[in-house]
Order: sequence, then C-alpha cells, then structure tokens
Amino acid sequence: MQLNIFDVIIIGGGIMGSATAYNLMKYDNRLNVAVVEMDPAYSRASTTLSLSNVRIQFSLSENIEISKYAFKVLEGFSEEMAIGDISPNVSFRREGNLFLHSSEGQTTVDASIGLQRSLGCRVERLSPTNIKDRYPLFVVEDFAGGTFGPEDGHFDAHAVLMGYKAKSRDQGAHYVHDEVVAIKAFRGRVAGVQLKSGARLSARYVVNCAGAWAAEIARSAGIDLPVQPVKRQVFVLDTKFKPAQPLPLTVLPTGLYFRSETGGLILLGKSMDEDPIGIDFTWDDKRFLEYLWPELAAFVPAFDTLKLVRGWAGLYAVNTLDGNAILGEWPELKGLYFANGFSGHGLQQGPAVGRYIAELILSKEVTLNLSRFGTERIMERKPLSETGLV
Repeated sequence: MQLNIFDVIIIGGGIMGSATAYNLMKYDNRLNVAVVEMDPAYSRASTTLSLSNVRIQFSLSENIEISKYAFKVLEGFSEEMAIGDISPNVSFRREGNLFLHSSEGQTTVDASIGLQRSLGCRVERLSPTNIKDRYPLFVVEDFAGGTFGPEDGHFDAHAVLMGYKAKSRDQGAHYVHDEVVAIKAFRGRVAGVQLKSGARLSARYVVNCAGAWAAEIARSAGIDLPVQPVKRQVFVLDTKFKPAQPLPLTVLPTGLYFRSETGGLILLGKSMDEDPIGIDFTWDDKRFLEYLWPELAAFVPAFDTLKLVRGWAGLYAVNTLDGNAILGEWPELKGLYFANGFSGHGLQQGPAVGRYIAELILSKEVTLNLSRFGTERIMERKPLSETGLV
C-alpha cells in the first residue's frame, strides 16, 4: 500500500479547498500540501454549478466582512493569480442585488441595512416607486420596498476556481485525482486519509472541504456533522421580451430569484422545502412549468412568453443547524479542520475562509476573526441567526 507524507491534506479541490491551498502556499511555499479531488473536471462541483453571485446583504457582521473581502479579491484577481503572462479573466459584473421585502419583514430589513452601512457598505433602501422607476417591468404593488447593493454582482466561477488551482500548483501544491473514503486518526490526533485507490496519505493536518460530501467523510472519523446535500435547480430562459439593461439578481420574499445572463438570457431558481436530500443531479423542467413560471410571470408580466432553453441541478451543502459556515478545528480531534456547511454561499465566501483556515493551521494572527462560526457551536447545538440566507 502506497504511503505519502504531507504537511496538510485538503479534502476537496473546489473553491474552498483551492483557496485554502493557495493561502497556505502563499504564507509558506515550503509546505507539502496535497489537495484530493475526485472530480477534476468539476462537473458536479457546487462551485461551477452555482449562479456565481457575491453580495454584502447579510445580517451577521462576519458574513458581511467575508463578502467585502471577496469584492477586494475579485477586483485584483487577474493580477494576483497571474502566472507569467497568463492571467484569468473573472468577468466580475457588478449589476447589483435587489432584495424585495414585505411589510412584515421591515424591522429585520432596517436592522440589516443599518449594520451593513455601519460596516461601510453601499446599500440603498428603495420604495416601491423607486423600484418601479428603475425596473418598470416589475409588479411591486404587493411589496413594502427593497434593498439594493450596487456593488454586488456575479462572476465567472470556473475562472476563479481555475485561477486558484493553477496558482496553488505553481506555488508547489499537489493535486491528487482520487477519493477520500476515510479520515485516519491516532491517539486523539488526525493522522491522514485513506483513498479509494487504496493509497494512504499521511499528514498532521487535514481539512475537510468536501462540500456536499462533507458529512459522509466526517462520519468516518466518528463526527456527526449537520450538513446535508440538497438538490437545487437552475433554469435558463430565453424571453421574448428583452430588457434594455441587464436585470440585477432579484430576490422575492418567497425565495424566487433571477438575474440577467449574457446573450440576453435569464437565469432563474428557487430553494423549496421539498428539494430532495441526497446526491442527485437530475433536472426536472416540471418544477419550472408548474411553479416557477407562474410566479415569475406574475412579477414580470413581460416574461409570460419565453422558451426554456436548458437547466442544471447542483448541490447546496446545507448546515441544518443554522445555515452558516462551520469553520475551524474539531475540539475532540486535533489537526482536523472543517470548512463546510455554507448552504449555497460557499463560492463568495471561499477567499476569506481559505485565508482564515490557512492562518489557523499556521498559527498566524487571523486577518478576519471568523471564530463565531467555530465548531464548538456545532457540538453545543447553539445556532447563529442570519436572516440573509437564500
């Protein structure tokens, strides 16, 4: 049986694993880091199957600061990740995020926007008249208003992931095409991982960045991680009526969301209570035809005539305790770190979390304190409250 010795093993090479590898190597390029990824084409990765959005409209200060850092990273990503004369183009489009709310949600909205502004964020409060003036297509009479983040937007998730991966490898990180089937421990400390191929990798530090597969891998170490893979679907629409300007990511109180895509298309989705739990990538157009299209047409009557072009399904790694990230070392197994449970927000949180996990492992002073998302709250079953989840 093959044995390989590393300083750090990262389980999963999506945005979280690759951002962690990049930051580890940036801090110390002498490290021997292995990133184990079972799907190097990333055909089932949540990173590449998301709507690639980033926003500051959260209600926890840490989540807001995480997104502020993501803005900064995306603005300078091409230069930071350049290798020689090759640099990634992440196509960061700041077309904004618009969240509509009912009168019942006004108090929560007031608290959130106050916090966001106190942290230096640009966020606007819009009345129904303001919204109608900006977006005449929208039917807004049933809403109390909305909040708009003009610096929010979307980007090329694949380019960001490949940028992190390429730079990590250029700095010396090793990417291993295999699947982790078990975490190995000895006397209360992590010892490495067992691979599906039969190989065993040894390390003093292991980071679980396995996304939707995180709980399954954690169970191999006797840890009950409250993370479930939940199927979410995206629908690509070609509407007969074409808006003159791109529409922002627009989120209704029901959870329906949509935004403009290149080529005059619209991307649409909605998280629903009956979404299947499990590793499932099947796509069902009936959901759109029976539920989402009527709701969309009621809000944007001009979209009553359209063609469903295509769609796809991806997985949210849902933290069933509180929907927020699970970060840090597991108290009962030294050297085992978690970066999981992002519940659909992992892509935008990858840059800050990758840096944070690297700083914890290397015992550096943390740049942004994310201890509020620590693993202790999972063991103690003490949920956080975040009203900005979608």
